[in-house]
Amino acid sequence: MKRIHFFVSGDVHGVCYRYYAVNKARKLGLKGFVRNVPDGRVEVLVEGEDNKVDEFMSFCKKDPGYSRVEKQEVKEEKEIKSSGFDGFEIRH
Repeated sequence: MKRIHFFVSGDVHGVCYRYYAVNKARKLGLKGFVRNVPDGRVEVLVEGEDNKVDEFMSFCKKDPGYSRVEKQEVKEEKEIKSSGFDGFEIRH
């Protein structure tokens, strides 16, 4: 089990980045959330099986939808406590 918290910057607001990310995460059976943050980045918290989280991270770096990813700041969380997530959602 792996949990990754990351921020994506570039052209990621108003280009369906969150929509594509949530669809991919749900297809992979991951839990967590994605949301826009006021400084122009997108915040993502994802957890699940190691290989599926890795596949999701790779997807998120490759400009999903109409986005253009310039940078991804990643923090892997060492201790995974029960998150309480039921699935993967877009937060506002």
